[in-house]
Amino acid sequence: MAKPGEKTSSTAPRPVAPPPLSQHLRELASRRDAWLVLARNLIPVVGIYGFGWSAALAVFNYWFDGLTALAAIVAALIPRALRETQPKSLGATSAEKLVRGAVTWIFLVGIVGLPYWIVLIPLHDLLLGDELRRQLAHSPALWFTFGSLAAGHFWKAFHLGYDALPDNELKQRVRWDVYLLILRALAMFMMAAHGLAFILVPLMALLLSYFEIWPERVLGAVFGDPSRLYEYDPDDPASSRHRR
Repeated sequence: MAKPGEKTSSTAPRPVAPPPLSQHLRELASRRDAWLVLARNLIPVVGIYGFGWSAALAVFNYWFDGLTALAAIVAALIPRALRETQPKSLGATSAEKLVRGAVTWIFLVGIVGLPYWIVLIPLHDLLLGDELRRQLAHSPALWFTFGSLAAGHFWKAFHLGYDALPDNELKQRVRWDVYLLILRALAMFMMAAHGLAFILVPLMALLLSYFEIWPERVLGAVFGDPSRLYEYDPDDPASSRHRR
């Protein structure tokens, strides 16, 4: 317990406040890539209002997109994790390595992707309903679309070079990508309001666009300086003080 007048140091990272709305608008007007991101995230909104898509399918698209991106990152990290944790003196066949990798991947996706599993509870009427199952079961085009989406995430994850990065750069890159995907899952909880999906889907599209256009501001507002994520170790309180 601190004595009166004694200064105490906080181990929590200090959030970085985002700039004013006017700066966001100026940047948005000058960045062509930002408009492309916004247009892509608004596709489900156009589908709902213009082509009669169901709200369940639009919500599933956001959920599946985030979960498969997270699963792809974890899969790309498995070879390095197995290589660094397995004793050099212990030989293993390719089949044994494959089984160990698959089991490790399933376990980590279950743990790291916990927000995506939890959000199924409030969104069960949309994501686990009969309407969505019927649409997926009777539309090969949807299977192809979501399969292509997942394949794209895995291709990107395995070509980002996680395996060759130095430790600090690896921590920075993985935490940057994974933290954004976890925050994306947490944002989906706002879509749990029953009967408001047609209003909340456009809001979700705008929010996810912000995540992609200004990821450093999202991370800074929650975790502090986004360029120093690699320094933060939840098990080492001293590491948080170094961020100050």
